[in-house]
Amino acid sequence: MRMRSIVASIAVLAASISASYAGPCWDDLSAVQAKIDAMLEAKAATGPPATAEAMAGTSPQPTPRSLETVEERMGEISTQTVNAIRQAMARARAADGTGDKAACEQALAEVRRTLGQ
Repeated sequence: MRMRSIVASIAVLAASISASYAGPCWDDLSAVQAKIDAMLEAKAATGPPATAEAMAGTSPQPTPRSLETVEERMGEISTQTVNAIRQAMARARAADGTGDKAACEQALAEVRRTLGQ
């Protein structure tokens, strides 16, 4: 019984710590990242099979980053689009980390425009 109480206390503590690290636009960041991931998965599912050259150097377990790399190499996403999304998401994460909601929202708006949403 005591062990359950300790485990429950640790779980509550861990949840409160992770929640305290979330910045003012954490939910928006997560939602935009989910849209990026879904777009990449859709392109991978509907496009032609990846060539060995496109897959070179990527993990056998697909990740959003490896899908992005393969789609870029196959010409299904332009390098400019990939760079614009990466840079805007990095700015959004940095702004969220410093508590700058306005800058975070501005960067996420840029990502949405780049995605055509």
